[in-house]
Amino acid sequence: MSDQFGTPIDKNTEAVVIIGSGAGGGTVAHELTQRGIPCVVLEAGAWLKPEDYENDEWAAFNQMAWLDNRTTSGGYRITRDFPNLPAWIVKAVGGSTTHWSGATPRFREYEFKGRTHYGDIEGANLLDWPIELADLAPYYDKAEIAIGSTHRHGRPALPANNNYKVFAGGAEKVGYKFYATGPYGTNAEPYDGRPASVQDGFNFQGDKSTAKWSTAVREVPRAVASGRCDLRTQCQAVQVTHDAQGRANGVLYLDKDGNLHRQAAKVVCVAGNSIESPRLLLMSASSLHPDGLANSSGQVGRNYMRHTTGSVYARFDQPVRMYRGETMAGIIADEARLDTSRGFAGGYYLETLSLGVPFLAAFVDPGTWGREFTEVMDAYASTAGLWIVGEDLPQESNRITLNTGAKDQWGLPVPDVHFDDHPNDVAMREHGYGRADLLYEAVGANGTHHTPPYPATHNLGTLRMSARPEDGVIGAFGEAHDVPGLFVSDGSVMTTGAAANPTLTIVALAIRQAEHIADRLGKGEL
Repeated sequence: MSDQFGTPIDKNTEAVVIIGSGAGGGTVAHELTQRGIPCVVLEAGAWLKPEDYENDEWAAFNQMAWLDNRTTSGGYRITRDFPNLPAWIVKAVGGSTTHWSGATPRFREYEFKGRTHYGDIEGANLLDWPIELADLAPYYDKAEIAIGSTHRHGRPALPANNNYKVFAGGAEKVGYKFYATGPYGTNAEPYDGRPASVQDGFNFQGDKSTAKWSTAVREVPRAVASGRCDLRTQCQAVQVTHDAQGRANGVLYLDKDGNLHRQAAKVVCVAGNSIESPRLLLMSASSLHPDGLANSSGQVGRNYMRHTTGSVYARFDQPVRMYRGETMAGIIADEARLDTSRGFAGGYYLETLSLGVPFLAAFVDPGTWGREFTEVMDAYASTAGLWIVGEDLPQESNRITLNTGAKDQWGLPVPDVHFDDHPNDVAMREHGYGRADLLYEAVGANGTHHTPPYPATHNLGTLRMSARPEDGVIGAFGEAHDVPGLFVSDGSVMTTGAAANPTLTIVALAIRQAEHIADRLGKGEL
C-alpha cells in the first residue's frame, strides 16, 4: 500500500508514532503500551545489548556516539575544539540514557519561573514555564521510582569512593551543608530486576551489568514485551506529515538501506533530542508551515541551552584513584540556589567526575601541550575531579538551523549548532571554578586545573514550552500550539534549563504527557 506520493505506508495505522527511544521517547512508549495503546518507535540507531558494550573509552565512543555530520558556529570554544561534534549523545536504543552520569536531582520551584525571579536580563530570552513544581511533583515521584534513584523513596545510598571522600572532605571544610553520594540512578542494592552496582566506572558509557537505569534496560524491553510496541531500529525520521486540516498524521522515514517509508499515525511524539527534533520539524516544512512545522512563532530551533559547564581536576601527594567506583556519585547542592549576590542569576551543582587516561588527555585542554598538560597527566593516579553543571540562559540567537551547504549520509541538510555564552554563563562558570579550587585547597591539593566545556551532553530548549503560542512551540503537555496531534517528548521542551541534570525531569514530563495522551485518546479527542 502506498500514499499519494508512492511512498510505502506501513501497518499499524492506528499507532502512536514515537521518534526516538531515549529518556522521553522510551518512557512514552512504555507508559502508553502499559495502557493498551499500540506504538511504533522509530529509532535511528541500533539496539546495543549489555554484552555488546566495549569497556574501552574510545571504542565505546565510536560504538555509541551520534557521529553523523554536524556543523557548529558561534563564539563558544567547541567551534574550535570539536567543530563537528557539538554534542556528545548516543545513537542507539535508549539514547543518552545509556551514556549518562545517573544524577537525578529535581528542579527547584523558582526554576520554573525564571522570568519572574531573574527579571529582565539583557540578551536573555527568559520565560516562565506554563507549569509549576506542584504540577510535576507526583510525576517526579513516579520517575524516581522507575529509575530507582538512590536517597529517594527508601532507596539506599551508594557507597563513597575515594573521589567522593576527597570531594566531601573539601565540602565540609569550606562550609557546605548539602552533599551526598546521590540521588543517583544506579542501584546500591538489587532493585526492579536490576542488580546492585559493582562500582564499575565504565557504566558511565554502556553498562554491562544493568545496575544503572536506562530505557534500553527497563522501558523499551517492557514496551516490546507487551506486544503493543513495534520497535524499528536504524530508521531515520525525515519528515512529519499532516492532513489538509493541519493535524499530524504520519512520519516519513528511511530504513538502514535508504528506502523511504511512511508510517501513518494518530499521534506523533518527537523525541530525537534538542538537535535532531528541531531539525526534523524544520525539514517538515509544508505549504501550511513554510518556515518549518509548528513554527508560526519563529521559535523552532531557538533558545538552545547546554548547561554552563566546566571541570576541575586537583593533584595530591597521595593516590586518589578517582577512576575506581562510580564515575559520578557525589553531588554538592549548596550553590544550586537563587542568590544574585554571587554576580549571576540561577545556580549550579558540583558533581564528582573522573575520566580515563585517554579521555582526560583529549579533553583536559584540547589542542595544548607543555608543562601544565604533562603535570596533569603525570599526576593521574593522585588526581580528584569534579564537574560544574548549572543553568545557562536561553538566548534566541543560540539555535539549531539547517545547513543546506552540508549534507549527511542521506543527502539531507545537516543541523548547525550555534551557541554563544551569555555573560551570566561565564560569571557562573568562573564562580564554580573558584569554589572548586577552594574546596580542593582545603584538603591539601598541590594544584588544580580548569578544563573547558566538553561537547554538550545536556542539550535543552529549541522547542520550548510556553503558555502563549507566540512565545514558544508547545503547550503545557508538550503538544504543538500549531499542529494538533504533534507532541514533543524530549529535553527540547524545556523553557529554561535549571541547574539540575535533566534526565529525571525529561522522564517525569514524559510520564505526565503519556497519561495526558492516553486520556485524550480514550475520549476520542486525538
